[in-house]
Amino acid sequence: MRNQRIKGIAATLLAVSLIAACGDDDKKDEGAKPADCETTTPVKLQLQWVTQAQFAGYYSAVEQGFYAAQCLDVEILEGAVDITPQTVLANGDADFAISWVPKALASREAGADIINIAQVFQRSGTLQVSFKDSGITSPADFAGRKIGNWGYGNEFEVFAAMTKAGIDPADVDNVAQQFDMVGLLEGDIDAAEAMTYNEYAQVLEAVNPATGELYTPEEFNVISYEEEGVGMLQDAIWADGARLASDAAYKDTAIKFVAASLQGWAYCRDKVDACATLVTNQGSALGLTHQTWQMNEINKLIWPAADGVGYIQPESWDRTVQLAQETKNLEGTTVLTADPDELAYTNEIIVAAHALLEDLGVNIKGDGYKPIDVTLTEGGA
Repeated sequence: MRNQRIKGIAATLLAVSLIAACGDDDKKDEGAKPADCETTTPVKLQLQWVTQAQFAGYYSAVEQGFYAAQCLDVEILEGAVDITPQTVLANGDADFAISWVPKALASREAGADIINIAQVFQRSGTLQVSFKDSGITSPADFAGRKIGNWGYGNEFEVFAAMTKAGIDPADVDNVAQQFDMVGLLEGDIDAAEAMTYNEYAQVLEAVNPATGELYTPEEFNVISYEEEGVGMLQDAIWADGARLASDAAYKDTAIKFVAASLQGWAYCRDKVDACATLVTNQGSALGLTHQTWQMNEINKLIWPAADGVGYIQPESWDRTVQLAQETKNLEGTTVLTADPDELAYTNEIIVAAHALLEDLGVNIKGDGYKPIDVTLTEGGA
């Protein structure tokens, strides 16, 4: 793992309305006001994967000075295969963490005192991708086929789809998939797990040896777990439950951290190219066109946000919890054995953060949001 220390720029900018932002993408917002910080609070944020546009809102909040304007000095810790962000948080090695909801709830059920304080992604971006001639058009077609998944809790939606289709995951040839699409492209997997914003783009960036051209969407079958009704809530900001309940300073920091983070996401909504360039320059192994695709697709999972970005909608939460209690794994047990208690999430922090953002003129709902068109290139360079 490469832990990357990212310092906030000098506290010289205070956020202004991002919906009205203008000027070059690589410049700070015009008309910003200086922050007046008697002290600066250090904050560690643990990501669940490596630097990429999936986390662009946090990187932009550093680069644009949104954290600094809230008197926060934020250190972003990259994730890796062997890092469980909610465990890092629960162990006290980070102040906040980004994690998918079912993964974090499983950790909470096992004893981790963590709480969801902002549901950044409102929709699931998980897909199962196969070649058109495979005939795999729904989860009902998984039986007896080689179905890839990444494990580490990323398989929950795949297994939820099987369960809904009446298929026991143990009756499927579940293939341990690398975090790429090589297995699918080389024929080792019949249907590969993919995210809309990452692995799906990887197949469209690959050259079809039969034509010498890039693959096209028409050459694949794509199953969306969101559309199948088994999409679970994904990237959320998690806090330390005990600290939030007992430490007024930590609670105040949580409100400011969430506000600045969501301000970063609003910035990336309006300045896709700037945020794609930012994460590419931070050292991502993925190229600029791939990151631009990713940023565009990430925005689709966040915007529009009917109740304001980050608001935890009870119906979506309840669906995720129900699916987690119904989804069987290979051993026949379920992700969760019971409903999480009422302290598993709160909208108190997000409501306070929204008030700060509205005072700054930030469009927290993304009214009128429209994705851009992105042209992929070979290898995503």
